Amino acid sequence: MSTPPTHRAAPPRRLPAGAAALAGVLLLIPCVALALVPTYSRETPRLWGWPFFYWYQVMWVLLTPLLTYTAYRVIRRARGDR
Repeated sequence: MSTPPTHRAAPPRRLPAGAAALAGVLLLIPCVALALVPTYSRETPRLWGWPFFYWYQVMWVLLTPLLTYTAYRVIRRARGDR
């Protein structure tokens, strides 16, 4: 019985420090924005009748994937992936 050939994956390329830092900041923004509850724990200003507390959180539900995708693209570009 023969053993299957082993394939060694190439080690990942080192990222430039600037790209890694930028991606980290992009991922950290929503975490910090939502962790600081006292900054958005209020009712005004209202948007279409929604208290600020609710629409602020919904806004971050929409913004977080955009920031995550942007961080992903920054890393891909820094690695030279196409």
